Amino acid sequence: MSEEVLSGRPLRLLHMLYDRSRSMTTYTIQTKQNDLAKELGITRQALNVHIRKLRDQGRIRTGRGFIDITEKGLKSLGFSSNPAFLFAKISPKNRIEAYKAIFSLPIRSAFRVAGDMDIIIIVEMERLDEVLRQAAQIEGVEETRSYITLESLR
Repeated sequence: MSEEVLSGRPLRLLHMLYDRSRSMTTYTIQTKQNDLAKELGITRQALNVHIRKLRDQGRIRTGRGFIDITEKGLKSLGFSSNPAFLFAKISPKNRIEAYKAIFSLPIRSAFRVAGDMDIIIIVEMERLDEVLRQAAQIEGVEETRSYITLESLR
């Protein structure tokens, strides 16, 4: 099944939305409200009251079958919306095992890159120390450099 090629006004609209947008940190859960209510031990109606309040405060966005935690919601949980970046050099003979170990750490995402480092890891700033300690224990991690973002410019 091939992806439909976008053209005309829909493509123009998508470009316009992209040009006017800014990157945001969002965490999404795909779940049913019945399941959440059961987990919390409350009725679905009571859950809806709480969800509506969080949505009205801008801490979450909801849609059919999903809930997004917004940047404002992350801040309420004590997380920063600005990530930290961890660059790591990995020994070629340990690369596969090291990547697997890195993926088990509490990270947002990771990218294999070419250059003097082998992987760029995006981490919640509040978890950087924890990830650095754990990464230092991974066989094959030869060097790390960390960078903390100050603010999002776009």
